[in-house]
Order: sequence, then structure tokens, then C-alpha cells
Amino acid sequence: MKAERIAELERIAKEIRKLTIDEIGYLGVGHIGGAMSVVEVLTLLYHETMRVDPGYPRDPDRDWLVLSKGHAGPTLYATLALKGFFPKDWLHSLNKGGTKLPSHCDRNLTPGIDMTTGSLGQGFSAAMGIALGLSMEGRKSTVYAIIGDGESDEGQVWEAAMFAAHRKLSNLIAFTDFNKQQLDGTTKDILDLESLDDKWRAFGWFTQRVDGHDMAALDKAIQAAKAQAGRPSMIVMDTIKGKGCNFAEALLSNHNMSFGMDEARAAIAALGGAALGGDALGGDALGGDALGGDALGD
Repeated sequence: MKAERIAELERIAKEIRKLTIDEIGYLGVGHIGGAMSVVEVLTLLYHETMRVDPGYPRDPDRDWLVLSKGHAGPTLYATLALKGFFPKDWLHSLNKGGTKLPSHCDRNLTPGIDMTTGSLGQGFSAAMGIALGLSMEGRKSTVYAIIGDGESDEGQVWEAAMFAAHRKLSNLIAFTDFNKQQLDGTTKDILDLESLDDKWRAFGWFTQRVDGHDMAALDKAIQAAKAQAGRPSMIVMDTIKGKGCNFAEALLSNHNMSFGMDEARAAIAALGGAALGGDALGGDALGGDALGGDALGD
């Protein structure tokens, strides 16, 4: 990938990060830590890698994304809104009565959401079934799945891992958001996962480990995974929980936090450029048409 494109994707990721902070801040509470640690991978998937069409979200030949760590839904919503799946002003309805954007992803409510998730481990199993079904139908679609490191404590994850390797699901590329923290503390203290990449290799998966905030490294890993035949792929992403949100980054208690718009505006300003201000989702607040698809070269 050329340096210019990497820089463009990093700019898009910054806008997704800002939108996500604003979105949760407007509600007043949310899973900010794990939302921030998957910004780069979602940016790369939706703005570079995946075959998706905002005008035809249920295209049977699309690529699929299963966000098994469904509590990171706000980041996926920001990504989808920026891509044009629905208006950006929907983001201020997050988890409110009558919303189309619940705190955890729901395919029956939100355009662009491929699978309902939230109960940890179950989304990953669903991704296996989706990949198998698409393969049986002869479709060329790729299924991407994102799981959490705390989620990896679930036995269901490893049952799914055995199933995918047994069925040789090479149309499945998964990511582990290895930010080393979960609800009650560090993964090392609660249930040590290391060596996580060796575990996945032992289960028969093509496995790579990369910096989950390095766009070029992620892209290289995805391309290597797509070249595999006869086995699923796992990309273990070393990430930082709360990445880029100045009041939450690396804070042990950042799994689910209460904060308001004053903190959100300050965190957004710290990312560069003007804070989003009262009309947080308006184009003018970010400098003209900064959030439009054309302005971001997408």
C-alpha cells in the first residue's frame, strides 16, 4: 500500500475515533475502551478491503463483518455512517428509545450490520456458520470476524476454532483485539492467554501477530491471509485499550465509562483540529465537508 493511501486511511481513522467519542459522550456512558482499540482495523476493512455497497447492504455477494465483541458497536456505527450506510446524525440516538443503534450490534435494526452480537463467543460461532454457508453456495465472499481477548476466555471460541480448521474455512479471516484488558482487570491476571498466537497455530489456523494500530502492517497481514488456501486465518492484533481517547487510554477502568460532552470535546480537540462543538455531527464543525465521502477520497 502506498504511503499516500496509508496517510488517507489514518485520517479517516481519526475521524472515526472522533465520531465514536462524540457518540458515546452524547449518550453519557459506553464501552469507550474496547471501541477505541478497533478503530484502525474497522477503518481498513470498510474503506479499503471489504466489498460492500452502502446502497445495497444485503448484497448476497458482499463481504461480511461479524463484530463478535459487540460492545464495540459504537465504533462500527461511526464507520458505517462515515461510509454512507446511514446519516451521521443517527449517531446521537445511540442506545436511546426507538434507536436503530443499540449499544450492541443488531442486524435487524442497523443498515450494514451483518450479524447480531453481544453475548460473547456467540458471534464468532455465527461467523463460522456464515463462512461455511457462503462456501457451500459457491460465493467468493470473505467473512471477517473480530473477537476480544477477554472474549477468548469463552470455551465457545475454541469450539468454533476447531470447527473452522476442520472445515478448512479459508474464506474466514478473524482478528483478536489483544488490548490485554477486560472488564475486571488485565487478561494476564484473570486468565493468561499467552502465547495467544501459538494457541491459534495449534488449532490449525494460519496465524499472524501485528500492531493493531499500524495500518500498513494490518493491510499486509490481511493480504497474506487472503492468499491462504485450505485453512482459516487469525490475525492477533496487539492494541491499546482506549487508544486515542486522552482520558481513557490505557486506564484499567476504561471498559465502560461515564463521561459527558465536555470531556468528549476535549478528547476530540486533543486528536487535532477543532472540537466538534454543540452541533457535533455537522460538517461545518469539522471544517466544511470534512466528513463527506469525497473529501476523504473514498
